[in-house]
Parts: sequence; C-alpha cells; structure tokens
Amino acid sequence: MADLREIPCSVENARGDAVDCDVRFVEDGGPDRPVVVFFHGFKGFKDWGPFPEWGRRLATSGFVSIHMNASYNGVHRDQPRAFTELDKFAENTFTRELDDLRAVLDAVENETLPDAPIDPDRIGLLGHSRGGGTVILQTERDDRVGALVTWSSVSTFVDRFTDDQIDDWETQGYTEIQNSRTGQTMRLNKTLYDDTMAHADELDVPGAAEQIDVPWLVVHARDDASVDFGAAQTLTGATDTATLMEAEGGHTFGGAHPFDGPVPDSLKTVWNGTINFFHTHLRE
Repeated sequence: MADLREIPCSVENARGDAVDCDVRFVEDGGPDRPVVVFFHGFKGFKDWGPFPEWGRRLATSGFVSIHMNASYNGVHRDQPRAFTELDKFAENTFTRELDDLRAVLDAVENETLPDAPIDPDRIGLLGHSRGGGTVILQTERDDRVGALVTWSSVSTFVDRFTDDQIDDWETQGYTEIQNSRTGQTMRLNKTLYDDTMAHADELDVPGAAEQIDVPWLVVHARDDASVDFGAAQTLTGATDTATLMEAEGGHTFGGAHPFDGPVPDSLKTVWNGTINFFHTHLRE
C-alpha cells in the first residue's frame, strides 16, 4: 500500500524570512503530479483546525499538497498551534505575505522541496479569507498558476480598514484586536497601514480579479459573519473565468479549532468541490 508522506520544510523569501511549509504526497512510485499551495487567512496558520487533514485529503486525491505559514503570522514552528510571536504578527504586511507566497512558488518551480514528485507545470493556488486576496493578486501576475480556488475570500484589502483602526494608527501608531479563541490582545502596527497605502496599486484585489484568465472557483457561505457573501458576488462577477459555489457552515464551512474530527458534512462538500475542480483544471 502506498505511503502518505508528510514533510516539514522551510523556504526563504526575498527578505530573508523563513516560510514554514508542510509538504504532503502519496509515495507510490507514480508520475509527477500537480501541486496545490494553500494559504491561510488572518489570524490563521497551516495547522489550524482541520487544515492538516485537508492537506492529507489533497495528497490522497493525487496532488502534492503544500500548506504554508506566512513568515510573520505570529506562529513559530516549535509551537505550530499557538501565537507566540506577537511582535512579528504586529509587523506583518500584505506585501510581505506576497513575498512569502512567491518564495514557495519559486521553490515549486525550481523543484527544491524535499522528495516531492512535483510537476511544476501544473500549479493550483488556494487561499482562505485574507489568504484568498493574496492568491488572487499572485495569480493575476504569475503565469505559473493554472487554476485558482478561493474560500471565503475578501474582495479588497484597503477598504477593510475601519475608521477607528485608521485613527489608532494615526494617533498612537498601532491598533489592537482581540483573539476571541485565545483571549490574546494582538497588536497591528502602523507598518501595515503605511505599507498598504504605499503599495495600493499592487494590492488592488478588485483590479486583479478582473484580470484573472485561469479557471477560478469562488467558494463562500451566505451565513459568513466574517466576510460578507457580497464579496463572493463581486469576485465572481469580475471575470468570465470565475464560478461561484455556494457553501454552508459560515466562514470556515463548519471547521473549528481545535479539531478532533469528524469532518462536518458542510466542509466535506467544499473539499469535494475543490478537489473536483483542481482535477478538472490541472489535468495533463
């Protein structure tokens, strides 16, 4: 019986930061296979809830699955399910996350990830929530990407800043958010706001969405309390290559952290739809 391999590794982005990844694939001696790179959302990480199980499901479905942590997401490899690097979390930016994703794609293209039977000509991107915005931007500018899926994706970065947050940044240099799951107070420094304003054209998610010319599956639940369903309608309407899949189970389709199984039906439906989409559009 073929073995499921799960290999932790890291790549270095252009800034010299480590981007931690988990590479999963079935070792069966078969041909090289398509790759799906998964990018988490805000206050997310590659080991959140059922995400590792999702990586295993991708691997056993015939893909090389790569789950990545943003280098400044606040989670260290030694404690992969806890926010222990709040200083980095406070300094994270959208452009840094794009550098992180680009570094992973470069490693895929150059086939420098450990042992994985990768076909670098068949790459799919998948992003959740804020990570959806990141993979949209990357897909628009990167002809290595052959198919795109977004789960509960934002449709803008700039317009999600609130007046109170902007006031905080202008008056005290930081704003704070509460992590309802951990009870932590998490700071976002003005670095985020300044970097976003300085690179507003580069971070134009709606503009990038209009230029997407590869197959794109937009998955969103109407009862999403974190990102309004209207964002999915905006993204789907931006380009003829996008298709909307209406889901259930809120922002995470019924998934929760910590996760001890079973996978809820609402999430299984999303997983099945996503796998079928990638099978269709990343085939040889």
